[in-house]
Amino acid sequence: MKKYILIGLGIIVLVPVVFLGYIIYSFEYETKRLINYQPRLTTEVYDRNGNKIANLFSDEHRYYVSYQNIPPMLTEALLAIEDTTFFEHNGVNPDAIMRAIIKDVTSGHLVEGASTITQQLVKNTLLTREKKFSRKFKEVLYSIRIEQELTKEQILERYFNEIYLGHGYYGIKTAADGYFRKPLKELSLKEMAMLVGLPKAPNFYSPTKNYELCLGRANRVVGRMYELGWIDQPTYEKATQERPKVYNDTLSKNSGPYIIDEVMRQLGDAFPDIRSGGYKIYTTIDMRLQEAGYKALQSGRNEIIKRAQDAGDLDENMQRQLNGALISLDPRSGEILAMVGGYDYSLSPYNRVTQAKRQPGSAFKPFLYQVALDSGMSPASMVPDIARTYTYAGDDGEEKTWQPKNYKNEYKGMVTIRDALTHSRNLATINMVSDMGFSKVIEGLRRLGISENLPPDLSIALGTISISPIDLAKYYTMFASGGTLTNPILIREVITPTGQTLRYENKSRQVDTPQQIYLMTSILKDVVTRGTGTGARVGGIEIAGKTGTTNKNVDAWFAGYSPTVETVVWFGHDDNTPMRRSETGGRAAAPVFRYYYEDLLRIYPDTKRSFDLPAGVYQAPTDQNGSENFTDTSAAPDATQEETPKTDEKLVF
Repeated sequence: MKKYILIGLGIIVLVPVVFLGYIIYSFEYETKRLINYQPRLTTEVYDRNGNKIANLFSDEHRYYVSYQNIPPMLTEALLAIEDTTFFEHNGVNPDAIMRAIIKDVTSGHLVEGASTITQQLVKNTLLTREKKFSRKFKEVLYSIRIEQELTKEQILERYFNEIYLGHGYYGIKTAADGYFRKPLKELSLKEMAMLVGLPKAPNFYSPTKNYELCLGRANRVVGRMYELGWIDQPTYEKATQERPKVYNDTLSKNSGPYIIDEVMRQLGDAFPDIRSGGYKIYTTIDMRLQEAGYKALQSGRNEIIKRAQDAGDLDENMQRQLNGALISLDPRSGEILAMVGGYDYSLSPYNRVTQAKRQPGSAFKPFLYQVALDSGMSPASMVPDIARTYTYAGDDGEEKTWQPKNYKNEYKGMVTIRDALTHSRNLATINMVSDMGFSKVIEGLRRLGISENLPPDLSIALGTISISPIDLAKYYTMFASGGTLTNPILIREVITPTGQTLRYENKSRQVDTPQQIYLMTSILKDVVTRGTGTGARVGGIEIAGKTGTTNKNVDAWFAGYSPTVETVVWFGHDDNTPMRRSETGGRAAAPVFRYYYEDLLRIYPDTKRSFDLPAGVYQAPTDQNGSENFTDTSAAPDATQEETPKTDEKLVF
């Protein structure tokens, strides 16, 4: 019996001790959250010129501001309306509490708070908003503890960053940017008063919902400052009469959704807290060119639909499935200037620049001809534009034949490499690849840095590889930069909340000489001036590029460049069904390129207009009654070439 009595007494003693220990532990744990304050912060994404592209956040949209960067008058406005004796009390105001207790006891429940700024901070950060005496008791204890651990300035800093100010804005800096599009240092007194008047009832006094109520509350703040002698009469009168402009912006301010998705994809693994870590991400994008690219793509799509409508061919599938993509970059640095992944993100967030794998068609031909030039041929070299029958073994082992044709079923016999590429002659390209030797061409492509998804047969001459617009743009950098293959990059640097700067650099390598590449550029200039790409001509600037149209008009491309900017445009149906027969790369994609560059020149009129001629490129007369560009590798011929091969020749591949 005595044993059980002792156990009972032990329990009686132990339970209060455990309970008290729990209270002390909870007290310490909760207050440490505020003492070691680490709020969730919004990550900001900017373009290359410092223009905001978007805010990234999860639950709370918050920018952080240190106490040193908070204008003194903003602090005075807050203290005037919320806690005049803030710098004098120890976390609670005894006089205000006594007045509140009398009212609360009389009514039988909490009707008046009498909360100091410290108490408000504790309530908003550590406690609930329920009106109970137990919660109020905790609030007082926590506030006294916080005042013992933090300076008044630290408490104010936490308050200004934690407080909710309506419209999804957490913190004073966030609200100033959202409501007024201003940094704190540029706020007028009236704007400051509007902000500090919001915590009492942020939705009720919201300037975007109840502007007049918000002004009235702000005038009471200004009036209180005048009563206290903190501002003079002229300042008071000016502030009360002011009616600031208020903006009703979205929280994300996302003006480049395709860009933001790609930023998240590239940085998400390295920064798991990207939506709450308060980073500043600077991209390579130029938002003025981004907008120009978007307008150009919209214009091109509208023209395709209008042509179909005029021809009576417009159907629901076309309107639903027709889409496009545009990527523009600096070919030397690889920095992406514009990336439009589709004509309407709200209808489809699928980024066709980075995610769509399509066949480039004839837009791939310049790489094959570059291999030919690097093997010793020149723009004046002759290739057979004739019909040939190719035989190959089918999947069942039986011999099959392939009889490729030119787009318009016309044959020119022997043509120069310049004319073959300028007019995108399929047969000349296929025959050239066949005559050079398929394995030699593949080896040459790999030397240029192109090795992925290469088809194992002569169909490569028709651009049957599977490639995304961003990868095609990467390969075209070798032409646009004078022989350097450069990986496109989207992110310049990331700045952490502690001020550490992480810079991102691209990878590039020299794959050809400026002299050999210039030969190709001179041919691709002809594509634009007199070939399949005349729709891309832009007045006052030299453009080089190549159209691409795949079998049955499933894809339409234009890949081109000026002396400093490269751009790739694609159109097609998302479900890979054919477009109309007339929608070729030259008709559908090239005009979008032109539209974009016309805007680019308006935005940047000092853009370089002419290609440079590298030393080592010379001109010499040719057998075609003209002159041509040559190099030491692609030298001028000493004699005329062989006669046209017979058209019934049968070859094996």
